[in-house]
Amino acid sequence: MSIGTIKTYPANQRVAKAQIAAAYNGLKFDLQEGDIPSFKNEAFLAKFPMGKVPVFENDKVDLFESNAIAYYAALQKEDSGLVGKTAEDKALVLQYLMFADNELQTNLGQWVYPILGYFPYLKPSVEAGQEKVKRAMDALNKILLTKTYLVGESITLADIALVCTLSVGFRTVFDKAFRAQYKNVVRYYTTVANKELFKAYLPEHDKLVDEALKYTPPKKEKKEAKKPEQPKKEAKKEAAPKPAADEEEAPKPAPKPKSKLDLLPPSPFVMDAWKRMYSNNDSDVANKWFWENFDSEGWSIWKVDYKYNDELTLVFMSNNLIGGFFARLEMARKYAFGSLVVCGENNNNSISGYFVIRGQEVPFEVYDAADYESYNFVKVEPAQYEEKKKEIEDYFSWEVQGFADGKIFK
Repeated sequence: MSIGTIKTYPANQRVAKAQIAAAYNGLKFDLQEGDIPSFKNEAFLAKFPMGKVPVFENDKVDLFESNAIAYYAALQKEDSGLVGKTAEDKALVLQYLMFADNELQTNLGQWVYPILGYFPYLKPSVEAGQEKVKRAMDALNKILLTKTYLVGESITLADIALVCTLSVGFRTVFDKAFRAQYKNVVRYYTTVANKELFKAYLPEHDKLVDEALKYTPPKKEKKEAKKPEQPKKEAKKEAAPKPAADEEEAPKPAPKPKSKLDLLPPSPFVMDAWKRMYSNNDSDVANKWFWENFDSEGWSIWKVDYKYNDELTLVFMSNNLIGGFFARLEMARKYAFGSLVVCGENNNNSISGYFVIRGQEVPFEVYDAADYESYNFVKVEPAQYEEKKKEIEDYFSWEVQGFADGKIFK
């Protein structure tokens, strides 16, 4: 019997959570699959204003979070035990639902999705996601040392959610060497993922990669050399008559104003070369290159702090503030590089970082941005470089203590 309709893109492991939970209760969902834009009409957005999938609807309720949909499915049969039978077990199930989302799903996305091309590939961000996944896997490996299932002695929604989330890693980046470090997790995953109802709904439930996916930079298209054109023999034309004295010539367009930064003396430090080095190499290699090539006469380094950190709330909202600021810095793209990070946790976080800027002053291209006044820019003098070097490198590499999220301007 169907309990309602789920709308989603195909092969979504988040939907598998709800399908498996429903199947354990002898129920099912109707599935409407398509690409995300195909769902976004006025009626859809009226019900689901976030505009994301998966979503669920029936004649009683509309739901737009995959865990809520799975939880709803698990509740359809009171004695199934999927959400736990005691207050303690119910709390544990909720704990692992949150663990799967916050510690694994989010960080696996940060690691895997840029490799798959869903998001821009920023090496420090990918490495940070990888380290967070390893930390979560270390904890999970200890938890599962003596357990077959997460809560009690049978499958619960905690196992369903965790295994569906782990499947992303096992299918893409958890290669043999990685799996060897987490034998308890591998045993648990293969045991649960090979149960009949998991096999029925979880995409590629039995796939364990031998070699992790790696990022492949897009190939630059080679420009074909133009063949020299043969001069054409033209018949002599009569000279065009000169304009009459009283005729006005069409005014020439005014030349585009140059940035003052373009008038500075040439610098051996090439910003585009630094950005390529930063994007395509490990942090230690990139940072070494930076200090070997940085020109303190042609460029300057600035410590940047958000002025209103005491007003920040959720981490993702703080990161969106950074994104908004960077979006307004388009004129500075060729003259600046920056790394701003959010440190802390929800309702207790701060924004700070470092910028490298052409010249010795904050230029119009930066201070003209609408959000500039919300940040303090303090110049780091060359005499301070040795003292500040480690801190600058940590911000560039996103290895700052308390790091939660961040963005790179490049």
